[in-house]
Amino acid sequence: MQNIRSMFVDLLNKKIKNPAIIICDSSDATTDESLIHYSVEAGGLLLDGFCDGVCFGHHYGNKNIAPQTKLLNSIAFGILQATRTRISKTEYISCPSCGRTLFDLQETTAKIRAVTNHLKGVKIAIMGCIVNGPGEMADADFGYVGSGVGKITLYKGKEVVKRNIDSAIAVDELINLLKENEAWVETK
Repeated sequence: MQNIRSMFVDLLNKKIKNPAIIICDSSDATTDESLIHYSVEAGGLLLDGFCDGVCFGHHYGNKNIAPQTKLLNSIAFGILQATRTRISKTEYISCPSCGRTLFDLQETTAKIRAVTNHLKGVKIAIMGCIVNGPGEMADADFGYVGSGVGKITLYKGKEVVKRNIDSAIAVDELINLLKENEAWVETK
């Protein structure tokens, strides 16, 4: 990667600004090892702004190519999203949960994901409490924050939009908030 980075610096110094695609192959034995390889090799260059896209390849021997292609596409889009090069799916921000969490964070996150995972480029924060939640979700488009036992406060950006919503209807109210702000797309 250092050699490729040096090449990009040379191109910049020579005022050459052609689009560049990083081609990265892996022959690692496991998917996790390949993911780390692609993330380090291409992710670092994307974060530095040195390339415009990625093309991943993997040598699995005689295995069927269809699952390989689907996996490689998923990895590529994940790395592009993580480096903010291309936003192609919903992003979720969640707190790690602590003693102040006022609802089952994992269950609620799963409920919200189930109904919003088709929204391209929307950032939704799901925070357990009103103490640290608003600060931790500062760059989210929408926030779902526990504000009391059985109560939720909804945010648009850093602004409180609805307070003390009963948790039984809070996910539906989040969907209504997304619709009101033209961030909702009906599933097909």
